[in-house]
Amino acid sequence: MPCIHFSHATPLLRKLRGEDMVLQQNKVTNLKLAASRLDGIILHPGETFSYWRLIGKPTRRKGYQEGMVLFLGHIGSDVGGGLCQLSNLIFWMTLHTSLTIVERYRHSHDVFPDSTRTQPFGSGATCAYPHRDLMIRNDTDQDFQLCLRVGETHLEGEWRAVTAPVCRYEIVERDARIDQASWGGYIRHNVLFRLIYNLSDQLLEEQFLFTNDAIMMYSPLLPEK
Repeated sequence: MPCIHFSHATPLLRKLRGEDMVLQQNKVTNLKLAASRLDGIILHPGETFSYWRLIGKPTRRKGYQEGMVLFLGHIGSDVGGGLCQLSNLIFWMTLHTSLTIVERYRHSHDVFPDSTRTQPFGSGATCAYPHRDLMIRNDTDQDFQLCLRVGETHLEGEWRAVTAPVCRYEIVERDARIDQASWGGYIRHNVLFRLIYNLSDQLLEEQFLFTNDAIMMYSPLLPEK
């Protein structure tokens, strides 16, 4: 019986300013198509997972629809839009396993204020076919299986392996700050680390992950009453 190494779920519908409900529903369609290409794949020792190699180019012929995309801080739409939610989910789950991230691209803009944030700022992985890929290598001695499901309200996923995990992973942020840029906007900064614990909750290792700097798409200041 496979053991779950890490599972996670994210809400399907989280409306952004300027995004209509049609784009939201189209995103769900796109996620179902892409998830069906990845669900159940097995990553053998020494193999590398490529997000776009497995999904392929999202086209209308394959059933993909116009979904929301972010480009240089502007909200627009394109065929296959919304698939970043899937790459975000897979990346976040992978950080909580012994698998190795080979290639990942961060978001250049901070979209959501902390009132709706459920994980540290800068812990996602943007994707854009074919140049911005998410690649994961299995450097362990056992198979890992990726399981994905688009439910009624959430996108759900988990990494499984034959043996139970021997470590627990925690992602923490440090040096979090907001700087005002010379052009008047704001830039958000932080540094992410991964803490590795044994099953007795003893800290074994602290790993630097990456530094994030992103232009904020919302004001960090409270409005005047």
